[in-house]
Amino acid sequence: MRILHTADWHLGRSLEGRSRLAEQAQFIDELVKIVEEEKVDAILMAGDAFDTVNPPAAAEQLFYDGLSRLSDYGKRPIIVIAGNHDNPDRLSAASPLAGNHSIHLIGYPSHEVLKIDVPLVQQQMMVAALAYPSEARLEQVLSEAHDEVLLRNKYDERIRELFSIMSKQFQPDTVNMAMSHIHVAGGSSSDSERPIEVGGAYTVAATSMPEAAQYVALGHLHRPQNIKRASTLTRYSGSPLAYSFSEIGYAKSVTILDAEPNQPVVMKEIPLSSGKSLVKWKATEGISQVHSWLEEGRDSSAWIDLEIHLTTTLSIEEIHRLRKWHPGFIHIRPVFQQELEVATTRQANLPIDRLFSQFYEKQTGGAKPEQELVKLFLELVQQDDDLEEGDEE
Repeated sequence: MRILHTADWHLGRSLEGRSRLAEQAQFIDELVKIVEEEKVDAILMAGDAFDTVNPPAAAEQLFYDGLSRLSDYGKRPIIVIAGNHDNPDRLSAASPLAGNHSIHLIGYPSHEVLKIDVPLVQQQMMVAALAYPSEARLEQVLSEAHDEVLLRNKYDERIRELFSIMSKQFQPDTVNMAMSHIHVAGGSSSDSERPIEVGGAYTVAATSMPEAAQYVALGHLHRPQNIKRASTLTRYSGSPLAYSFSEIGYAKSVTILDAEPNQPVVMKEIPLSSGKSLVKWKATEGISQVHSWLEEGRDSSAWIDLEIHLTTTLSIEEIHRLRKWHPGFIHIRPVFQQELEVATTRQANLPIDRLFSQFYEKQTGGAKPEQELVKLFLELVQQDDDLEEGDEE
């Protein structure tokens, strides 16, 4: 049985007011081509079909038209779960009609396991499909105390319990899959995901993934990646398009799985080419450098974040001229020489412990170093200074 894992389509999402719908339609076309060429038998879509709980009509039309094409009149089953961006009621509203085409739309989390007939291979698949399990959607208060650690532990315990209950329904003669839309500890995130972990409280341990499943298909994080510490093969397929400039350099893909009952799955990535790339330009030589890049046709079909170093203010006319020359400019951010000099001076005058803290926060994505770590760093610096003084003596 060949299964395709995808997630985080975010249909209807824009980039600073620029519609991405044409790029998303291009992705759907590419996905249809992939499932046909790769002879895919079933599809797991792990949440965030839409970008908002009230998506535009064009996005909904693209979604249902895409599912219809992918299912091929019910020959290829599709399981879709709601993500944190999706309206669970709205997503599952079409279930009576979609079910006739072997399209299963799961809005709310539950412990029920789907038993799916896969007609292209005349086999069956069990799917523990856990839609985005927030406290509200679980209809549970996991902790009365306002304690982040306690809530995280209770949440992790509840997700582990749900997967355990579902795993008991797996059968030895079926392909057994699990899927969810959660933040698993150890995953690499970007700026384009709306946080669901509430300061870490909604984070699930990698070891809580169901060991009885042959594969766990995850949604939420936009970078394709395996979760290393999970006891079974667990993966985020990632989003099909780059949705923020923090995703520059991410190779977008979908995941293909070859699975048989009681056998390890064989996994491969299929790269995606849909959509415009997101790039950053840093014009340290001023406006003339930008003109030169535009004349040579650099990144002609990309969305661009431009940082331009200037000595004088960029006129409104010049900004309009740049945007007319290349409609892909999203941000045009002038940086003046005086600001660079002030920033350099401020940086030079900062105490070394503050410089270390800034470096640590940048490297860890915002985490602040503990005082013991700062103290250790200062001790090492002092030791280094003492050695240099000894050498001079």
